Amino acid sequence: MKKIRDISIIASFAALWITSLFSGDFETLAGFILIFSFGILHGSNDILLVDAISQSENRPPFSKVLLIYVLTIGLAVITFYYLPILALILFILFSAFHFGEQHWEYQLVGIPDKISFLFYLVYGLLILTLLFVLNPNEVIEVIYAISNFYLTPEQLSYAFVLNLGLFSIFCIKLILHSRNYSKIILKEILLLLILVIIFKVSTLIWAFAIYFIFWHSIPSLYQQVSFIYGKFTPSKFLKYCKNAFPYWSISIIGISFVYFLLKDSTIFYAIFFSFIAAVTFPHALVINKMFQNKKTRSNR
Repeated sequence: MKKIRDISIIASFAALWITSLFSGDFETLAGFILIFSFGILHGSNDILLVDAISQSENRPPFSKVLLIYVLTIGLAVITFYYLPILALILFILFSAFHFGEQHWEYQLVGIPDKISFLFYLVYGLLILTLLFVLNPNEVIEVIYAISNFYLTPEQLSYAFVLNLGLFSIFCIKLILHSRNYSKIILKEILLLLILVIIFKVSTLIWAFAIYFIFWHSIPSLYQQVSFIYGKFTPSKFLKYCKNAFPYWSISIIGISFVYFLLKDSTIFYAIFFSFIAAVTFPHALVINKMFQNKKTRSNR
């Protein structure tokens, strides 16, 4: 994972360099290309993950887990249609936990699950509120388009300060728990400073794409391939892509159709993030089960 993290940092600086060369419209286009490629790909093989998890002992059958997965997506779509504010809040919470778990799961050792889960949520919320507070106008427009609810820049700032305070408290507790966390926390603070620069100088979509792809999706792809096939190799990754291609294609066709209908409207951004949210709910649950399964295997 260290090599993957190093690649993420290098790729982020390369993306930052691109930001200085091109216009905001190019950033937005490049951001969507990244999200539609690696971003959608990293969540396209949930069915294969479900199958791998269901083959473990004391796990429900594949058909039952698959049904729950599909029903979760359906429920998310219905919730966004009838209760958009509730759906948006749940999307932010699920995404925050998912981002935090992906980033910290392999670094938190000897910490009780309840504490770890809360820390994942706080860290993920810190990332999202950092993105929001540095791109307030675009975020406010998207949230209003989704939910018809108007946030103020001050409310975004309060949310960021609150999560920064909670993150700081958790970091202090981790260091007090073990001095080994001192270097990890220092490294993470430096990474956060890199994200501050990227989020500040980029458009919302480009900033989100940089984090979503280089800091989340690519590390997630590495872990998913390793879990499904036992280890990560180029051939295993190609096999993963081949299995994910049908689901990825359906997703791309659907969102591309919506784009060509609404490409000049803020509504497209609302629909785009709603689409991401609908698949995030079950994806976050599947990845959590994957990590829990890995822990169970290692403890045998």
